[in-house]
Amino acid sequence: MDLEIHSPTGIRLQKVLASAGVGSRRACELLIEAGRVKVDGDVVNQLGVRVNVDEVVIEVDGKRVSVDDRIVTVMLNKPPGVVSTMSDPQGRPALGQFVEDFEERLFHVGRLDAETTGLLLLTNDGELANRLAHPSHGVIKVYVAKVDGRVGKSICTALRSGVELDDGPVRVAECTVLTVTDTASLVQVSIHEGRNRIVRRMFDAVGHPVVELVRTQFGPIKLGTLMQGQRRILTGYEVGALQQAAGL
Repeated sequence: MDLEIHSPTGIRLQKVLASAGVGSRRACELLIEAGRVKVDGDVVNQLGVRVNVDEVVIEVDGKRVSVDDRIVTVMLNKPPGVVSTMSDPQGRPALGQFVEDFEERLFHVGRLDAETTGLLLLTNDGELANRLAHPSHGVIKVYVAKVDGRVGKSICTALRSGVELDDGPVRVAECTVLTVTDTASLVQVSIHEGRNRIVRRMFDAVGHPVVELVRTQFGPIKLGTLMQGQRRILTGYEVGALQQAAGL
């Protein structure tokens, strides 16, 4: 590609990628040399390119990388009993305590009810937050629910086909029964919806009330081994994947 189309006073591309969490500086150099990096849609395979991070779109293996260091996005494993507000006038534990050391003003992306645990995103990017939370963009969310009773294949079939709730029908994209005992079942569901307490209400509707509920994935971001109450700042690579999932 023509190196002159990028800023001669910008930052070297491999440094930008390394700062975004793609890999070490040397690993990023190898990605560039292998032709796996694009800048504004053009393949870059030379190491001399400098870019102005405010003006370009960078992709690695077809996946966008966020290189704007003004954007801060955090994943939290929300403990039970914490309400999904930044502060609570009733004095209940809220999300603000987990990000009070950030200079940036972070806010939560969507909500989890107080007793649901698991993956919650907080960011200072309003457009990203709105797109991730809005059902029209269909960003997938994955939950694992412990429910009362023995759940069979017919229940998953019903959930995939759709159940009627008081605010309209809903269906899951995927449903997998993980384990079954005489008294309870562990079920994983994937859903595009974001309505209030939607997973709990779905299982109520099919006669298997939720005992425990955890969200394990939001779009391309997975909870992994993050412990309850812990948080982690997402890399530019991860934020870029969220931007793609949100249609940005």
